Amino acid sequence: MLVKIEIMTILAIQEMVKSGEIELLWSDILDYENNNNPHEKRRTQIAEWESHSFEKVKFNDEIEEMAGKYMKIGLKKMDALHVASAVFGKCDYFITVDKKILNKNIKETTVINPVTFLWRLQNDD
Repeated sequence: MLVKIEIMTILAIQEMVKSGEIELLWSDILDYENNNNPHEKRRTQIAEWESHSFEKVKFNDEIEEMAGKYMKIGLKKMDALHVASAVFGKCDYFITVDKKILNKNIKETTVINPVTFLWRLQNDD
């Protein structure tokens, strides 16, 4: 049941991105990971989200250095690069369902699951 709630919440967040209610940050790391996706249809669907982003973070030495710091606290390399890109891009939130990321102490941005994010967004108004 939780997975269904998360999916419905993610769809709601996607609609909010499309309508401009919230901003999506894109990154070179997203492109890299998506370009290595073996499923062409999924790769195309994900790539379309770049057109809804307000900014694209280019990979750089600072992101690589930050990612190393996040790897030291137990994140996998790609997860660390995603988080570092979000921090470099000054994201207020890093939304994920990955418990391995959610359970880390990342102070530079708010790592949050989509259900809690949407609840917080609706109750902050």
